[in-house]
Amino acid sequence: MSRDRFLPVTPATAGDLERFSAAYGTFRWCSCQRWRLRSTPFREAGKEGRVAALAGQVAAGEPVGVLAYESDGDEGHEPVGWCAIAPRESYAAVLVSRVIPQVPGERVWSVVCFFTAPRARRRGLRRELLDAACGYAAQAGAAVIEAYPSPDGKAYRYMGTRELYRAAGFEEVPGPPEGRPVMRRPA
Repeated sequence: MSRDRFLPVTPATAGDLERFSAAYGTFRWCSCQRWRLRSTPFREAGKEGRVAALAGQVAAGEPVGVLAYESDGDEGHEPVGWCAIAPRESYAAVLVSRVIPQVPGERVWSVVCFFTAPRARRRGLRRELLDAACGYAAQAGAAVIEAYPSPDGKAYRYMGTRELYRAAGFEEVPGPPEGRPVMRRPA
């Protein structure tokens, strides 16, 4: 498999994100709005409302994430992976979370989700996506990249694991033992 391209989602690549979303119902169900919207607005939006919210964010030029593309022979490049990354302040649910400790900092960008097409799993794509997402955030002015991996490595795996982030140079920030881990690295 050749994964030779990682691109931020912008209005120019919005069609690729829509194709990716339409192909994977699990991704489409949330459309990476779980951490952007607080609980009540998330539930009230419903699946199609969340799809529309993501499309609106992209159309408005807001940072939402990075797509991974796989060469598909004569048909060009197909999106096979996603990493949601954006300024921390764009994630309303992260900012009010009772389980994610708020670590001070300026120009902090958060990684909150990965989704990989089944055919592209178990090949190191998440690590490549994370590297591309961190590079994108740094170019956009981030000073710090922050992530909130699942504490036990099982639930919420879509947010990444401690091992993934450690391998990419993230370090755990000391915090309350009952909270979710916060891991950071300089952009």
